[in-house]
Amino acid sequence: MFAIFKREIQSFFTSPIGYLVIGLFLVLSGLFLWVFKGPFNIFDYGFADLGNFFLLAPWVFLFLIPAITMKSFSEERKLGTLELLFIKPIGIWQTVLGKYLGTFALALIALLPTLLYVHSVSQLGTTVGNLDMGLVIGSYFGLLFLIGCYTAIGLFASTLSDNQIVAFILGIAICFSAFYGFEALSTLFSEGSAALFVLQLGMKAHSEGLARGVLDTRDLVYFTGLTIFFLFLTVVQLKNTDRS
Repeated sequence: MFAIFKREIQSFFTSPIGYLVIGLFLVLSGLFLWVFKGPFNIFDYGFADLGNFFLLAPWVFLFLIPAITMKSFSEERKLGTLELLFIKPIGIWQTVLGKYLGTFALALIALLPTLLYVHSVSQLGTTVGNLDMGLVIGSYFGLLFLIGCYTAIGLFASTLSDNQIVAFILGIAICFSAFYGFEALSTLFSEGSAALFVLQLGMKAHSEGLARGVLDTRDLVYFTGLTIFFLFLTVVQLKNTDRS
């Protein structure tokens, strides 16, 4: 598994993809937080906290994670090397986990420079350094769970086609549906309890609490379960591809 993980990391940084993804994430988040006028702009917000960043990040990663994962298995299928993975002395689960951890590590690397935002915002308060670090750490922790879920979805999407662009579009579509689709669907119900039930099926409802640094066990279990579910679907899809 470690060999697969190492190969994934090397493949990202021996091509422009890794640098492009990290650069795009930092540029987009920086523009929305510090330059563009709007609900995410920290200066317009009027409060020295990072709440807007943790509300924005899920939308940015919704596009960037599928861009990272789109080649994970689709490229293997296109080059005909997917079968070689199956005859190696490691199981399919280990292969999937190795690719999953490699992609997750790249997303983590992309997040590291945003610690500069923490320092910058802490200097903007009326009292310098008066930033609730417990809240910030909790929000980062919650964001990692969301990224992990996106990564599992992206890997599953990459098994559905040998075309990277198709895998990318499918990854975005599934991530968007899981993140916002249930909230949109809940508006169709007039009964409050039914609407709330459907709303709670989506990732957005669970991520909003995490974005505020509220680490509710139910939210963590939800994201962990959804991640395992899509990793399981990835393994099943790969086994079906191997049989065909």
